[in-house]
Amino acid sequence: MPRQLLRDGRVVADDWTYLAETGNETAASGSDATGLILTFDQWLGDKAKWLEAAVRLGVVLSPVHKVETLAPDLSRFELIGAEFPGPSEGRGYTQGRLLRERYGFIGELRATGYVRRDQLFFLARCGFNSFELPAGEIEDASSAFSTFSAEYQPSNDAGLALKLQRR
Repeated sequence: MPRQLLRDGRVVADDWTYLAETGNETAASGSDATGLILTFDQWLGDKAKWLEAAVRLGVVLSPVHKVETLAPDLSRFELIGAEFPGPSEGRGYTQGRLLRERYGFIGELRATGYVRRDQLFFLARCGFNSFELPAGEIEDASSAFSTFSAEYQPSNDAGLALKLQRR
């Protein structure tokens, strides 16, 4: 059964596969319908091969990775993920805002790892529009996007279906 995730406020089947899930660490071709997600290290390890690959590509950044390193190749990615390894790690929020605001990334921006319902609204305000959640939390998670109706500070609401009113 494909992984379920929350994308653009709806629960959907994930149409992306992590390279590690394929069992083939060198897979560079595949169906156009299924995208392939690499770790940042897999991307950097054989960048030339992946630039030529005939497959939709995504990459996941860990908190220590710099968004600036991806900047020259952003047009090659349809998905960029930010990994949240634990509840106290917040650098992914900054990565998301940088990707949307400074680098103009318009593809899918996915939060992975330790992602919970109470983070969704704030992640969406940073530009995230896709979220990998634990199976038990995914069904009612979309209600998190309506937690607040007005904003007090500027943000990138690319991940929110309904834009907030400014106070």
